[in-house]
Amino acid sequence: MTDSSTPRIVVGVDGSDSSTRAAVWAAHQAAWYSAKLCLVHAYVVPQRGYPRFLVPVKALRRGLREQADSALRTATEAVREAAGVRTETRTVEANPVVALLRESHGALMTVVGSRGLGGFAGMLAGSVTLGLSEHSRVPVVVVRQGRAHQAGGESPVVVGVDASPNSANAVSFAFRAAAACSAPLTAVHVHEESSAADPEQGRRLLSEQMAGEQREHPDVVVEKVVMRARVVRTLLDLARDARLLVVGNRGSGGFREMLLGSTTRSLVLHADCSVAVVPVEGGTTSRRQDGSGRER
Repeated sequence: MTDSSTPRIVVGVDGSDSSTRAAVWAAHQAAWYSAKLCLVHAYVVPQRGYPRFLVPVKALRRGLREQADSALRTATEAVREAAGVRTETRTVEANPVVALLRESHGALMTVVGSRGLGGFAGMLAGSVTLGLSEHSRVPVVVVRQGRAHQAGGESPVVVGVDASPNSANAVSFAFRAAAACSAPLTAVHVHEESSAADPEQGRRLLSEQMAGEQREHPDVVVEKVVMRARVVRTLLDLARDARLLVVGNRGSGGFREMLLGSTTRSLVLHADCSVAVVPVEGGTTSRRQDGSGRER
């Protein structure tokens, strides 16, 4: 029986190198939050497209479960080497998006790799990633092996800030992510080139959005950037040397098309670094927690 009082981080696992990296990334987060790691493999038994007279459904299902067991073993071993966190595994016969949405209910976040195999095939095209980003009530992190994964050190967490209702949630998530890996934080507010917005207004917005979290996390070094430019281009440029890019899943102003529009699709699928998409409500976006995972 699952202890509902223990924070959880859910990871989509399919046996690919990408999903194993995602599991390791999530394990380090789980260690910081004192959270439990839930490794989930989902598969669907195809109804057509294979020779049933050669491979009966029962045999096909058994083969898929064996693949699931292998994928989960690989991820579990990688997690064990990376961090000593409590881990549980689940195999679910369901659409991957449906399975991860269900398993992540009440979790701190859902973590997936940027490329997938098996149950998560087509991840790069966005079938799983964007489905989760649209419907998840907890933050969704797409782990990508960018340059910051090798460089480490001073590679920052970058957060896009605007006037939307959940921008504060994205800022909160970004601060905790930066604190978890002792990284600096770059907060960015971008006016579109055609916008008549006052740069001073942008600076005030950043100060207001950041003030509370800076008090909560005084050890996080913060850089504030306000500029007039193309939003997607600017964030993609900053993501080249970042360890994580954090955005809300709905935006206004410079991020007004964030709900699975061209902005989100471009950032999630094309950023060089890992990307976290934070929802308006639910998950860590509505809970203040310290390093032990306790609510404050």
